[in-house]
Amino acid sequence: MVEPLLPEYGRRSLAEVLPALLAALGVPGPAPALAVPPARAAALLLVDGLGSELLRRHAADAPFLASLPDLGPLTVGFPSSTSISLASLGTGVPPGAHGLLGIVLRADGQLLDTLRWTAQGGRDDLRERLVPEEVQPVPTALERAAADGVGVTVVSLSEFDGSGLTRATLRGGRYQGTYAMGDLAAGVLAATAGPGRQLCYAYHRDLDLLGHVHGPGSLPWRLQLAQVDRLAQIVADRLPADALLAITGDHGMVAVDRRHDVDTDEALSAGVDAAAGDPRARHLHVHPGALDDVLATWTEVLGDGAWVVPGEQAVADGWFGLPVAPHARDRIGDVVVAARGGTAVIRSRAERVLSRMPGQHGSLTADEQLVPLLVHRPHPTG
Repeated sequence: MVEPLLPEYGRRSLAEVLPALLAALGVPGPAPALAVPPARAAALLLVDGLGSELLRRHAADAPFLASLPDLGPLTVGFPSSTSISLASLGTGVPPGAHGLLGIVLRADGQLLDTLRWTAQGGRDDLRERLVPEEVQPVPTALERAAADGVGVTVVSLSEFDGSGLTRATLRGGRYQGTYAMGDLAAGVLAATAGPGRQLCYAYHRDLDLLGHVHGPGSLPWRLQLAQVDRLAQIVADRLPADALLAITGDHGMVAVDRRHDVDTDEALSAGVDAAAGDPRARHLHVHPGALDDVLATWTEVLGDGAWVVPGEQAVADGWFGLPVAPHARDRIGDVVVAARGGTAVIRSRAERVLSRMPGQHGSLTADEQLVPLLVHRPHPTG
């Protein structure tokens, strides 16, 4: 069986990006693993779903992005999904240290939807019961920058202002809400034009959305990639001369064509107390005494469609980074499943919309793990 692509924590992962940008701004700290040139201001544009392999295959749709120097590809971490990647990016530490280990996470006995900060499948706001700053207690790179006197701005969708995920992963900056590409670009330019040292984090969602709905590499996805390319060029063309623009993604994506349904397959549900994670990366929390049976059944049913390992092995092999923090250990499944090929492990009742989507991510394949780190510096004037 092909081996999983293990994240290169501490060397070439998303967790190394913001520490490198802080060093470029002169913020004191350990020597960064990635070398980014010094600048007065730095903007980081996170394009949700911008994988290196997808960008390489569709470079003709994104000529500006394809022309930029790439300090990657970087590995994003496991699971390779948005909540986990944003936490790694925002804190500068691997998933095992920050503890956001799944889109659906078992925390204090509750299945938490980390994107919405609600109970899985429900609408009840859990920000008071599961306080984001306690679920993810590691200080953020934005807080570190602000403490050193850097002006910090988060430019992202207005609906995410004050959300549980924002509080958990991107606390420490002034929030500038956006509604479309125009005010996203304007927000980045205004932030980097501010006086003194400036750090701006900006987020674009729609490439990932269309990948989920229509499939990665589909015509709608490619046309959206062209729009992202134009967005990046607009920002780059108007960036202050002493600023830099870095562009990365939080994961890639694959098309799925084989689904195993935990909610309807009695063999897969036997012995399982909770199936957290997402369709490409599952944490199986099992009933006492059921570990061996669950491990054997899932290995047999999924076959070459997944890597199925005990949670202890996933930890020891470094899937989440080492060491794993005490607050994170119980969130890792007794059995951990990382999908391969076009396989998805869905929950048709608990995750109705997600289960139907043709584009998925979360596992340890190159298509999901690898993202670029593109860097643009304006040409000096005068």
